[in-house]
Amino acid sequence: MIAVPQKQIPGIYHRRIGDIVVTAISDGLMIPDHTMTRNLSEDELSRALASGFRRRLAFSVNAFLLRTRDRIALIDTGSGAYFGSATGHVLENLRAAGVAPEEIDTVLLTHMHPDHSAGLTDVASGSAIYPNAELLVHENEPRHWFDDAQMARASDLYKRIHFQYTREQVTPYLDGMRTFSGGEVLPGVTAVELAGHTPGHSGYLVESGGEGLLIWGDIIHIPEIQFARPEIVMVPDLDPGMAEASRRRILDLAEQERVLVTGAHLHYPGFGYVSRENGVYRYHPEAWKQEW
Repeated sequence: MIAVPQKQIPGIYHRRIGDIVVTAISDGLMIPDHTMTRNLSEDELSRALASGFRRRLAFSVNAFLLRTRDRIALIDTGSGAYFGSATGHVLENLRAAGVAPEEIDTVLLTHMHPDHSAGLTDVASGSAIYPNAELLVHENEPRHWFDDAQMARASDLYKRIHFQYTREQVTPYLDGMRTFSGGEVLPGVTAVELAGHTPGHSGYLVESGGEGLLIWGDIIHIPEIQFARPEIVMVPDLDPGMAEASRRRILDLAEQERVLVTGAHLHYPGFGYVSRENGVYRYHPEAWKQEW
């Protein structure tokens, strides 16, 4: 009998930036049960997706492993066990990349939303999945998500998904958490302020050997729509106007500097470039690199 594959190959893809090897780690695919957009009708969304040969809205969820000569760092941790079997694959793909969670010495979060921070802690045991890691995050993230007054003003759904889940995941790391307001956070890694989606939403510019990579977190959720229409904002954007302004600013920077970019929700593995033609941004996925 012919063996029929039951799953994809491991979701790992390497990209060298100078002396730093960045590995895109797939957490899987998030399929929301509503549009997730604030200012785009369901009909408009469906038409835009159909024009891109997509039947429904689904987000890639990506994390990024950074290996230098003396560090192993992870940017974002995926969704853990909170959103079903379609996501939560960071750990298995880390192992496929040859890295055990105990080897991670630093976890950097772009922000504290559950598809980025919910892979920090084992839900069943309450123990840290990365026991030897220092947690790095912008100072405005814990300031917001651990604020009881902010939590009291949120809807019941947001209290659970954003505040409760975040607190469950981050608490085991509080004694080893370091916050920043900007600047270089690790050798060769500089924080980039991208507030709006959350108060401390941050990207990370990785630079080595004259090369650069901008890991921009949640600047883009729906590539088929938000490159051409950066005014489209998402339901989880805490400050939609600021989120749009951050998106336009970073798209401008990426286009002008011709810097390689990647993000948590660009289609895996998600490395590419931004151009602008007749005032409209376009995304150009980078060709597969066999040698990194």
